[in-house]
Amino acid sequence: MTIRNRLRVWLLLGLAALIFCTANASSVVEVIVSVPDQTLALVDQGKLIARYRISTSKFGIGDNSGSYRTPLGILFVSAKFGDHLPAGTVIKNRAPTGEIVNANVPGRDAIVSRIIWLRGMESQNHFAHDRCIYIHGTPEERRIGKPVSFGCVRMRSRDVIVLYDRVHIGMHVTITQKPISDFLAPENAWAVNDSG
Repeated sequence: MTIRNRLRVWLLLGLAALIFCTANASSVVEVIVSVPDQTLALVDQGKLIARYRISTSKFGIGDNSGSYRTPLGILFVSAKFGDHLPAGTVIKNRAPTGEIVNANVPGRDAIVSRIIWLRGMESQNHFAHDRCIYIHGTPEERRIGKPVSFGCVRMRSRDVIVLYDRVHIGMHVTITQKPISDFLAPENAWAVNDSG
């Protein structure tokens, strides 16, 4: 084997190791969105890592175009937008507008802070990407915990910023009608009820 070929092999091995380490940098195995709980949880092998109050669609569940419903099933993170933006930065067409909106300002229902764009993996959520189903920040933080969105999963700005830094492209997101406790090991199920 020539020196050039050895260098190529070492370069490819190094690149593969880097990709593997990056993909496994997060200890979070699953992102679970429970529609009945209006909660998003990070779960690692049945152990609750973190949970956040969220809002899903006020129109219910589904994936038809124009339905404004939240799709169910297994999706994955296909893109992320909003690196290093200040909390409350308005994002339109996946780009910051330069405007910053405070939480609970009357009459504002913008996408703010971060966008985690989801792509469906099943027939029941096939249109999610084209429908621009996101996990994103909202200035309407007082309404978090109730189904009030137009299909997306809304979060408080501080929460979506933390989540954004913990998820990676390709990570699976399960949106379900089951409670979060169904995804936890029995010895960890108590953790769901210990904080708001």
